[in-house]
Amino acid sequence: RENVMFYFDPSKVAAGQVKQGQRFRLGGMVVKGSVQRQSGSLHVKFTVTDFAHNVPVSYDKVLPDLFKEGAGVVALGRLDGHGTFVADEVLAKHDEKYMPPEVARSLKQGQAAAAANAAEAPH
Repeated sequence: RENVMFYFDPSKVAAGQVKQGQRFRLGGMVVKGSVQRQSGSLHVKFTVTDFAHNVPVSYDKVLPDLFKEGAGVVALGRLDGHGTFVADEVLAKHDEKYMPPEVARSLKQGQAAAAANAAEAPH
């Protein structure tokens, strides 16, 4: 049972469903304009979204070739004490058709929630 790794989207992370230090899979889309590379090292920071909530990610290994802003990603790791997801593995997806079903589902739910919030906002 302790080898099972659960999947959480940014909304579930924001809702506090993940304990600090718990190892899990985080999935969503890489926010455009969020990738920050540290000069002279492999360290990179980026943000993952499900269109309803965002989670900052820190990673210090070689990113997969398909990794890019605006594309799907699944990262394995844990939250640190500051709410940053510290990844020890990043898997990039080039198309929503090839995403794990739970990632595609959470993105659709996030898009629907974001659209509902936008419709309720005063103009």
